[in-house]
Amino acid sequence: MEKLRRVLSGQDDEEQGLTTQVLDSSSLSFSTRVKWFAICFAGGILCSILGTIMLWVPVGGMKLFAVFYTLGNISALASTCFLMGPVKQLKKMFETTRLLATLIMLFSFILTLCAVFWWHKKGLAVLFCIFQFLAMTWYSLSYIPYARDAVIKCFTSCLS
Repeated sequence: MEKLRRVLSGQDDEEQGLTTQVLDSSSLSFSTRVKWFAICFAGGILCSILGTIMLWVPVGGMKLFAVFYTLGNISALASTCFLMGPVKQLKKMFETTRLLATLIMLFSFILTLCAVFWWHKKGLAVLFCIFQFLAMTWYSLSYIPYARDAVIKCFTSCLS
């Protein structure tokens, strides 16, 4: 247990592990990072759920849905900044393996809000929310080794 405590606090002189690298990227302590990650991620999930509930409100529900769903996704995405730091997060987001998913995700955020506030097209807003979901899923899968390949293989086998 003492060994784990030393490693997590960065006092271990042995080979630097992932935890030490994470701690070195910011001035926040590891426990503070994890707490704020959990708060931000849970807030994102809560906003997305609240947005989905607002979809059933008769007057102005579509606008509330689009805003809350988009804010929820942005909050969930931003929560990882607490774990690895904002600069490292942005670098990872725009790596070649994640670039397409990142761009689709960011444009979907913007286009969802444009569809609901400026163009007043509810169908487009829902379509862009679906794009948000798919892009966020594909982006998240890029952090799990071979997850994208497994999903592609699964869909290919189901469709053929």
